[in-house]
Amino acid sequence: MRSLVILGSTGSVGTQALDVVRHHPDRFKVVGLSAAGANQDLLAGQIREFLPPVVAIADEEAAEDLKGKLGAVRGVDILVGPEAAETIAADLEADVVLNALVGSAGLAPTIATLTSGKTLALANKESLVVGGELVMDLIKGEPERLRPVDSEHAALAQALRGERRDDLKRVVITGSGGPFRGWTRSELQKASVKEALTHPVWTMGPKITIDSATLMHKWLEVIEAHYLFDLEYSQIHVVIHPESIVHAIAEFRDGSMRAEMATPDMKLPIQLALAWPERLQTGVEPVPLTDRSPTFEPVDHEAFPAIDLAYRVGGLGLTFPAVMNAANEVAVMAFLEGKIPLTRITEVSQHVVDEHEPASVVSIVNIERADTWARKRAAEIIEER
Repeated sequence: MRSLVILGSTGSVGTQALDVVRHHPDRFKVVGLSAAGANQDLLAGQIREFLPPVVAIADEEAAEDLKGKLGAVRGVDILVGPEAAETIAADLEADVVLNALVGSAGLAPTIATLTSGKTLALANKESLVVGGELVMDLIKGEPERLRPVDSEHAALAQALRGERRDDLKRVVITGSGGPFRGWTRSELQKASVKEALTHPVWTMGPKITIDSATLMHKWLEVIEAHYLFDLEYSQIHVVIHPESIVHAIAEFRDGSMRAEMATPDMKLPIQLALAWPERLQTGVEPVPLTDRSPTFEPVDHEAFPAIDLAYRVGGLGLTFPAVMNAANEVAVMAFLEGKIPLTRITEVSQHVVDEHEPASVVSIVNIERADTWARKRAAEIIEER
């Protein structure tokens, strides 16, 4: 039986991970949960069901409310504060830590997990985007300690397993196209928050759903693939695949391709990360091969310029990815609050990148400084308009 810590347990990936545990109680035991504190009712229910000995919650007021909701539940130690998730990632005895936190806040728990020698199931894209060099330095010689949870990267890990790296020509990451596939740039300027939050395939939290609407999430995934699989950016390609059944493709120098296919359901890559090398029953239906034919389309770079910005920022390296990520997080929140149109999200990120004076990624301190500057500058740019 594997002991698990789940960071971000009330989010989309966290709740689905607990569903995997629920269906395999003989395989997994939850020893720690963490949440920001926005959904105390859900977190209280998770605690009652899985009885983790330690729970981390970031918000103090939410923690007090949670204690009241737990009532007679005993034996649960509640850690409170912005560093609580990092603390349980580092200090709890566990086999695997699933990092399903949202945004750059996931970097410190990622580093804490790997520094403590645990295996990390990584759903937090930003950990590699913001601090990829620091993260990968921690697993040199032990790559199996970092298991990707994103559907695309979980698929690539399978497609590349057992293959000689010298034989690899390129990889292809697919994307559904989001809710605005086929829209023009001028049409996107009028997109509403409600439309942007209505994804045609995946059910996700608001931040990643908006990233999907701008295709900014593909920028995150390109940089993530660069670090996870030690690829040149010229080897990483993105195509639109509306059916979302082919999650990634590896192309080899002899012209052959290996495509990893599955019905779009996050429980599959979650289960792979938690149980590898074993494959467990997940309840995911197989792809109905005769019911629909997969189609592939190029990215509309005029309507979705985030992809081009991704390759530029990835190539620049240093703290450029950190500032772009921070600016994007601020701009996404501004869009959700009705302050800017959807197209302005990428524009704000572009402005911040253009103004940035980079530093080397030699420590988390440099990353935090760049992140703080970028958030402040992005907020100023938004207010100026």
